[in-house]
Formats: sequence, C-alpha cells, structure tokens
Amino acid sequence: MDIVLDHQHFKVVDTKEKITIADSFVVRQNKIGGGNGEAKLYIGQDNAETRSFFGNNGFSIPCFLIKNDLQKYLEETKAEYLKPEQPYVNKEDLPNLWLARKAKIDALPEKIEFEVIEQSQIAGSRVYVKSNDQAYKIIRELSLPNITFISVIKLIDDYGRLSYYFRLFADYFGEVEHPYVIEKEEEEIIESNVPLEEKKQLIRARIGQGEYRMKLLAECPYCPITLISDDRLLIASHIKPWASSDDFEKTDPKNGFMLTPTFDRLFDRGFLSFTNDKKTILSPFLSNMTYSKLGISDNKIIPHLPLDGREAYLEYHRNKILKK
Repeated sequence: MDIVLDHQHFKVVDTKEKITIADSFVVRQNKIGGGNGEAKLYIGQDNAETRSFFGNNGFSIPCFLIKNDLQKYLEETKAEYLKPEQPYVNKEDLPNLWLARKAKIDALPEKIEFEVIEQSQIAGSRVYVKSNDQAYKIIRELSLPNITFISVIKLIDDYGRLSYYFRLFADYFGEVEHPYVIEKEEEEIIESNVPLEEKKQLIRARIGQGEYRMKLLAECPYCPITLISDDRLLIASHIKPWASSDDFEKTDPKNGFMLTPTFDRLFDRGFLSFTNDKKTILSPFLSNMTYSKLGISDNKIIPHLPLDGREAYLEYHRNKILKK
C-alpha cells in the first residue's frame, strides 16, 4: 500500500494499530489523577512483534506528525473539552485550553518531525519511549487520557529511508461520537417543529432502524461483501454519518449499505471505503495482518456493491471519514 503525505510518496511497511494514552503520560492540565505525568510512552510488550516494528533494544527512530491530523483530532475531542465526561482535575479549564491549543496547532508547519528514543534503562517486559522534541510534547499536551489512542505507520520513502508516522485519534469508550453530541442531536429533533411521526423516524434512523432500515433492506437485501442475507445479521450503515446529514439524508436509503457487523464497523470507523467503480479502499491505519485475517484486500472489486444514487455520499465518506 502506498500513501502520499506532505507531497511525499511513501510505501507502507506495517502499522501499529493502537497505542492507548494513559493518564500517567499526559500533561498535568489534562490529568484525571494526581502527579505531573511521566513523559514516557508505553508502546508495547518487549516481544518479537514490537521489536520487528520499532527496532532492537535501545532504538532511536525518526518520526513525524501532520498538522491537519492534529486539527482533526482537536475537532474530534472538542465536545470532551467543552462538556467533559471524565473527571479531569482541571475540568473547568478545558474549554480555554482547547482554544489555546487550536491556535498553537494552526501556527505549526504542515509536517512536524521528531525523534523518539527507547528508554532501555527501564527494566521489565514493557517497552517505553521518550523524546525532548516539540512534536512529542504536543502529543502529551493535546492527548486526553483513556479516550485517545495513537496509530503509528512504519514507512519507507523513495530513497529507502524509514520513518514513523504518528497520528492521534479519539475513541469514546467504543463509540465514534461523544455522548454529549448524540444527546444534543436527539434533543434538537425532539424540540423541532417537524411532525411527531417524522421525529420518530429520524430518531430510529439514527440507529439504523424503522423506515430507513426497511427501505434500505428493500434495495440491499444482503451484505455486498459477504453476501449474507439473514437480516438479523445485517446492520443498516449510513455512508454519510447521521450526525453530518440533513433531515433528508438521515432517512434516505441511498445514504446506506446493509453490512455484516465487522464490515459495518470497518466502514463506520473509516478503515474501509469504496471507489465509484466498486473497488475497496483500505486505510493504512490497520495492519496488513488484520486485513488478511478479515479476508479483505485493497483495490478488490465488490461486484454486488449497490452504487446507483450513492456516488455523492461515497465521495463524502472517502473525503471525510476514511482514515488516510
């Protein structure tokens, strides 16, 4: 798989899919518990898989962040900064911190390079890294504990040089959207002037139920990837997310696919999308091993994918949802 970042071409070697950010790692202003943060990042157990990805004992590796990714992460976590779900020590300061951090990130160059060094002096079976560079400090400053994870892509450029692409993501304990955002959207529907039955349909459509699901099943009676047709095993997935859709798009059956749960999750989380000629697009933020276990590959034609009327929705998904 190849990707282009900051106008530079890279080949994807492998992906470390998820490094969860602990409370011990973040700066004091973001903490839930006590202490000032340890500054070292736990990246995995000391085993063959970790060593193959990062390097032998005492490794030092070149890494980078992309400004646009950091801006997206701040948008993903804005609701948590403004309406925190977790008991942060400095809860009341988070809204102002978001504004200050947004201004700071906006002023950065597009690519922010740094180096991380293994903390090999720490005994035990866990591998830690640390850095004194600005980008690493930014990771500690932006990250909110427990809901933030880092994906790392190991890359090789056209000159054979290795580098590691770090990207921050938010995960609200298994959900893409913040609980406050979900609650606010449903309140807006309830308080709107639309007829009661339409309100019910909009709320049901949010979880892929009601008339939206029935119409979508009529158009797509099986998962186009697995060809499973038992509707008890199918999820009515929105292509353009419900939260980003207008009232028509929320219940438009053209704004959806019927997918089995695993592929619904891949599609909803932006690890899988499709071209307008029915080919798969896989995100580099899952590893080749994971995709292999799922039995799916990049650029694979899905002949039964229903495209008619879904092209614009898919374009939105590729541009806004696909993790690339």
